[in-house]
Amino acid sequence: MKFIKKLLKWLIGIIGVLVIASYIFDYDYILKGIRVVYFTGHTTAYIDDYPNFENDTIKKGAHTDVWPLHKNYNSVNATNGLKAINEEYGTVAYLIIKNDSIFYEQYAEDYSKDSKTNSFSMAKSITTSLLGKAIMDGYIKSLDQPVSDFYPQFKNSKTTVGDLSSMSSGLDWVESYTSPFSITARANYDDDLAETILNQKVIKTPGKDFEYLSGSTQLLGMVIKKATGKQLADYLSESLWQPLGAQSDALWQLDDDENKLAKAFCCISSNARDFGRFGKLYKDHGKWNGKQILDSTFVATATKSRFSGQPYGYGFWVSDYNNKHTFAMIGILGQYVITIPEDNVIIIRLGHHRSPEKVNFFPSDFYVYIDEAYKMMGE
Repeated sequence: MKFIKKLLKWLIGIIGVLVIASYIFDYDYILKGIRVVYFTGHTTAYIDDYPNFENDTIKKGAHTDVWPLHKNYNSVNATNGLKAINEEYGTVAYLIIKNDSIFYEQYAEDYSKDSKTNSFSMAKSITTSLLGKAIMDGYIKSLDQPVSDFYPQFKNSKTTVGDLSSMSSGLDWVESYTSPFSITARANYDDDLAETILNQKVIKTPGKDFEYLSGSTQLLGMVIKKATGKQLADYLSESLWQPLGAQSDALWQLDDDENKLAKAFCCISSNARDFGRFGKLYKDHGKWNGKQILDSTFVATATKSRFSGQPYGYGFWVSDYNNKHTFAMIGILGQYVITIPEDNVIIIRLGHHRSPEKVNFFPSDFYVYIDEAYKMMGE
């Protein structure tokens, strides 16, 4: 018994020293990560994490544009291929929108059309949408405006807001999702995200090559916030969420209640139907109900590859799967809003996991969700 008591004292002492050291050496964000992830019974990021973070509200408007139901709404069953992949990767929402009407809609047990789940990196597409709106509103001059106009910390670089959006910033960010000491982990759990971002340096020539870095989008969000003088959630609400007739309030995770900086690179919690509105907006060249919400030239630029042979435009992933121009919002656990303008089709999938295998830059399940949708539509 004495041995056990001594062992417990030693363990408590070691834990105490580690906690104190984490604060001294500025690694206390790891403690938040442990609390948010492991103490909730998880081992990695998960789609229902928003109650464990501070959030800002993206307010819906007084009017909701209800998605019409297709004349053949839910008249077909899920294919065996769709059933299998939904079960394998834990799909919680799967929608096919054809000709601006919901053709097929299915939710997993305990989820519904009103359920909020984390967008993860689909938020990058939404942040770029705010960039387009800020340019349209005159807060930002163009995609070519230097970041240094807003943050003098980058006065010795030529990085532009467009470089941030197109993932060609040249920042010394390392996109790692496994190490708790990575800057990506710090960004997700840190209580002073601006300090983390502004300590970044530009170490490569910007605007030359595609390199997917979450820090690029976070800095872009900070630029938009500074240019507009508004919290990102407020600007999103007034400029897009309400004009698009979103059905529900959404939440945007913050670094903490004191700094209130939105995680522009991730973490908007909303439902499948409201996420799908961005697919329709971009499919329709920035128009919604006949009103030009985003500049059509910006929309066209955002949804085409900036660099030859690369799968990314400005905030959107780009593919020519089946020889059809396709663009998508993508989150790390298989959050997809896939838009195929040629066929007036939008496919939305939200879930717990995605395939670890990639084919031509995209997770292999990305293509399955497209293929099975076309089988169900009989096309």
